[in-house]
Amino acid sequence: MLQFGIKDAIDILIVALLLYNVYKMMKESGTINIFMGVLAFVGVWIVVTQILDMRLIGAIMDKFMSIGLLILVILFQDEIRRFLLEIGSHKRWRFMLSWLKKGRNDEGERKPYVMQVVYACMSMSKTKTGALIVIEGSMPLDTYERTGDVINANVNALLLENIFFKNSPLHDGAVIIADNRIKAAGCILPVSHSNDIPKSLGLRHRSALGISQETDATAVVVSEETGNISVAHNGKLHLKLSGKDLENILSQDFI
Repeated sequence: MLQFGIKDAIDILIVALLLYNVYKMMKESGTINIFMGVLAFVGVWIVVTQILDMRLIGAIMDKFMSIGLLILVILFQDEIRRFLLEIGSHKRWRFMLSWLKKGRNDEGERKPYVMQVVYACMSMSKTKTGALIVIEGSMPLDTYERTGDVINANVNALLLENIFFKNSPLHDGAVIIADNRIKAAGCILPVSHSNDIPKSLGLRHRSALGISQETDATAVVVSEETGNISVAHNGKLHLKLSGKDLENILSQDFI
């Protein structure tokens, strides 16, 4: 007699969560079609080998399945790296620990720094000063911080404007904000090669989208040509934002 217990329910729940997170990760990275193709191949393999018992085709597909894991690692190396970084992030574990301990709400600490970013972007938008500001999420950005110059200063609107002033030696790179501080400036970011980006957008927007695809960071862009404010998060670009829109997006992400 088939018995279904709590352990079986937990087992199914874990598998369901794992599949959901894999599906979400593939969808965000634009590789969902490959993911669905892999699922289709596995489904055909099960039907051929377990139900129809077709030995020749089954033997051929068994060979593909034996090296399938290696192929998947090669195809999805960036996504796997991001997934493992997100799981192992010290900030994520710290957040879980504080939640278990019912830690205090740090809204008061984060809101002023969000507004400093908003004020700086609004001011630079009026003067059409190009800017790229990356705000760290749960995944550390140490690798990208090391490509720039260490600042380690409090987040201040005037400081951000001075960094991106056209004659400043750091204005071409990105500013990285982590732990409520400006960690580094003049940083180099990965560039997105997505074909969905409008051709009118330049390297700053591609870099913002690239860092949002590689990590869970949020990137704010001020266009040097138009002065428009944009935000890249989770591999998506949000264009032509007002100051209020920017405040709402950053508040939702970090408060």
